[in-house]
Amino acid sequence: MGRVRSHNAEKVLERLEKKINRQIATSLAACVHCGNCSSCCHYVLANPDDPTYQPSYKADQLRKLFKRHVDWTGRVIPWWVKAKSVYTDEELEELKDVVFGKCTNCRRCSINCPMGVDHATFNRMARGLLVSVGIMPEGVAVVSKDQWEIGNQMGVLKEDYIDTLEWMEEELQEEFGNPEVKIPVDKMDCDIVYSINPREVKYDPRTIADAAKIFHLAGANWTMPSEGWDMTNFGLFSGDDDLGGAVGRRLYEKVEELRGGRLVISECGHGYRSTRCEAPNWGKIDVPFVMESSVITMLNYIKQGRIKVDKIRNEGSYTFHDSCNNARSCGLFEEPRELLNLVVSDIREMYPNRTENYCCTGGGGAMSMSEYTPLRLKSGKIKAEQLEATGANFVVTSCHNCVDGLTDIIRHYKLDMKVTQLVNLVAEALVIPEKVVVPEEEVPVEVEKPEEAAIFAGKKILVVDDEPDIRIFFTSVLEDNGATVIEASDGDQAIEMLRAEKPDLVTLDLNMPGKDGGQVFEAIRKDEELAQTRVCIVTGRPELRRLIYDRPVAPPEGYLDKPVDEETLIFNCRKILELG
Repeated sequence: MGRVRSHNAEKVLERLEKKINRQIATSLAACVHCGNCSSCCHYVLANPDDPTYQPSYKADQLRKLFKRHVDWTGRVIPWWVKAKSVYTDEELEELKDVVFGKCTNCRRCSINCPMGVDHATFNRMARGLLVSVGIMPEGVAVVSKDQWEIGNQMGVLKEDYIDTLEWMEEELQEEFGNPEVKIPVDKMDCDIVYSINPREVKYDPRTIADAAKIFHLAGANWTMPSEGWDMTNFGLFSGDDDLGGAVGRRLYEKVEELRGGRLVISECGHGYRSTRCEAPNWGKIDVPFVMESSVITMLNYIKQGRIKVDKIRNEGSYTFHDSCNNARSCGLFEEPRELLNLVVSDIREMYPNRTENYCCTGGGGAMSMSEYTPLRLKSGKIKAEQLEATGANFVVTSCHNCVDGLTDIIRHYKLDMKVTQLVNLVAEALVIPEKVVVPEEEVPVEVEKPEEAAIFAGKKILVVDDEPDIRIFFTSVLEDNGATVIEASDGDQAIEMLRAEKPDLVTLDLNMPGKDGGQVFEAIRKDEELAQTRVCIVTGRPELRRLIYDRPVAPPEGYLDKPVDEETLIFNCRKILELG
């Protein structure tokens, strides 16, 4: 009598046969186990003594199912071709750890395979098989749910999105001294519809303002959609073609509804790839308008003389990181360098580069999978060495995912460099025509805000969160208001920094891998040396609040529910620190 399969195993095998196409079948059948891929994978290079990181080994975990259930050889000589089946949910969980936890789908092994095996393509397919039965990292499930239900992968509400655009518009009007400077929303018949990454709204709105400044000075006829504006697409990472097609369709339909002439996609590797190259196939859509990266748009504006730049305004030395999706998958590697050369003076190429560049370690949705963070950071040793060898002050990338991945690597390996994007450098290098310079008599009125700029002057604040986006946002807001900010990405690091730095306040995330925020909070309160530290609990799961207040220690001084906006963060920190 044969073994009984679980319901999920049955569904995965049923779906496997339907998902096999010529490209995937060829890749699964063509591997000769030459080992060439192993020398290309940053996971292997960082873990040389563990064969389970080798791309060929990882591929074999799916290949054995293909041989057993699809390829004729597995039915005739299964023992010879190592054909095996899957029976339990535990085996599916093991496959999940392989396809999500040990691969970022960077495709470096694919371009170096002499047999043309595209490991990333069938690894994505394997992810989709597991996602179809609900087996996936928690972060993937949360992000996918937000993109399905709310319309963007970070769950940004429409009112928060519009508020952010209005806030950035007001800042630009103050900067230019001109109330006519606009960030237009839902404007009909524009030449350009500009789509962005939700991270820009939630954590880095200055990139929106920088892009708007460039559009304004170029005299562009442009707009941003009020809905359907998310050009990122988690379907690329999860392997869910239905999600991928639905997300792409929302954006395409919005551009058509606005009768836009061209869709310009802000700097995001997977957003550019999924929107311009993949989603039309997933959604079976003929897209009737031009789509281009904002890198191309900015480069053309300079070449056409529509904006003027002065590279001297960007001091320091710079190296460029090729996003896997932009470069390897879409061939976008010369244009970013051409643009960078126009706005900075000191460029130091990292090696290898372009199609051979190493992944930032945050690709393939890895930034959302907190359970694999230690492995991701360990494998980041290869990227850290590559960055450090340049000696540059800044690493530039045209991808928000890479911003977070590189920021994590720089912090973890204590590198003396910062991350920036081309839109920031172009905006900084802009030569503002005399007619839009703020009149001299108005300058004191605009800049005279000493009490606001120094709200937290003299205060040291520790930001503890496993999400790099949150740390970047909190740090930017608090530093902009005078605080000295230090960061920790997990509970153990937080305790160490509390003892060493003696901060005035700690913002403490509850839901972290390893020692969670609740355990850290109780440890603080029970430690004589740390007990008086003021604590503000931060969580995206309000139902966990009781886990703090039920503890046999004094309650925290403050509590914030994610998402946190700038005004709320400043107000609560001022209140906790009794700053009026």
